[in-house]
Amino acid sequence: MNHKVFLDIEDMDKEQGISQEYIPRMPRKRRKRRRRGIFLPVFLCMIALASLTGCLFLVVKNRLLETEKEEAVAYLNEMRTEPSYSETQMQDMMDAAVLEAARQKEEEILGTVKGMMENGEGTAAMLRALYPEEIVVAANSRYYFFPVLDTLKHHSYEEEQFIMNDDNVLEYLSDGAVVSKKGIDVSRYQEKIDWEKVAGDGVDYAFIRLGIRGATEGKLILDESYETNMEGALENGIKTGVYFFTQALNQEEAEEEAEFVLEHLEGYDISYPVVLDIEEVTTKNPRTKDMEKQDWTDVCIAFCDKIKEAGYTPMIYGNLKTFLLMLDMGQLEEYEKWFAYYQTPLYFPYEFSIWQYTSTGKVAGISTDVDMNISMKDFG
Repeated sequence: MNHKVFLDIEDMDKEQGISQEYIPRMPRKRRKRRRRGIFLPVFLCMIALASLTGCLFLVVKNRLLETEKEEAVAYLNEMRTEPSYSETQMQDMMDAAVLEAARQKEEEILGTVKGMMENGEGTAAMLRALYPEEIVVAANSRYYFFPVLDTLKHHSYEEEQFIMNDDNVLEYLSDGAVVSKKGIDVSRYQEKIDWEKVAGDGVDYAFIRLGIRGATEGKLILDESYETNMEGALENGIKTGVYFFTQALNQEEAEEEAEFVLEHLEGYDISYPVVLDIEEVTTKNPRTKDMEKQDWTDVCIAFCDKIKEAGYTPMIYGNLKTFLLMLDMGQLEEYEKWFAYYQTPLYFPYEFSIWQYTSTGKVAGISTDVDMNISMKDFG
């Protein structure tokens, strides 16, 4: 989204096109599951011992059914005279297996880190490779680690089915056919747009910024290019949705924003969602600086419910910081999600419909860079 001073810095690895100083990850308690590769040999040894014990038990049981008790005991004693490992020998084997596995794991980790550094990949990328069962978020001059929750809905997209075509447009394929929709989002920062050329460049839909709430005084402001962009897109057969950049402090202000949006939707044929844009800002002393996760979540619910009541499809826009640090996603499952992430492969496990994959796209009819989006759902 193009908010200039209203934008926050999302990731120190240029996920949102803005850099910060890298800092080392804060110390944190080591997770036991990181060492699961180390205990595999031990686990196999234990299985072998258990299997041997089980087999011996079955043999004795069968002989008890066939012979007298004395004969079975004699057979068991005979089995015990065969070569076996003592407890001390078994412990030595287990210790050796643990040390060897640890050495191999250390070499694997160091090799991964070295390779990523040689390829110029950032700290966040390395951490994500080393912690595949967690979501790593770089924000506020530190790194956050979130477990991937099975209690939240997950998307079913296959990574290899996202293909960048020859025109640098991301597409999603199924059985070799493109099933995604090409979209953009624009505001006054895209200046004058030739919508006929935009339509000729294969753009299926456009999200038009309807307005914002000011980050300091909290005034509701209509985007100065909103009406021109809406009319230009619709006249050229491009489906439209709108988005509003919120700085609401509470449910009442969120409903006020929804009413402002609905008022300015009158007379336009909207087929794509009405979106609440949730991002932190870096403006000095923003009015939302003291808001907590539940406050932001309440704002989302109040806005989206008001939009839904009016017959439109509500949607929430955000990045990793938005969805993991600012919002409680468990309370927002029913609403559509629009995810912003400017790297591939996709790094988000939870359900969403639209992916904003770059802020530096090129489209005929637009002289500036433009946000590019891929929708896996045809809202039109």
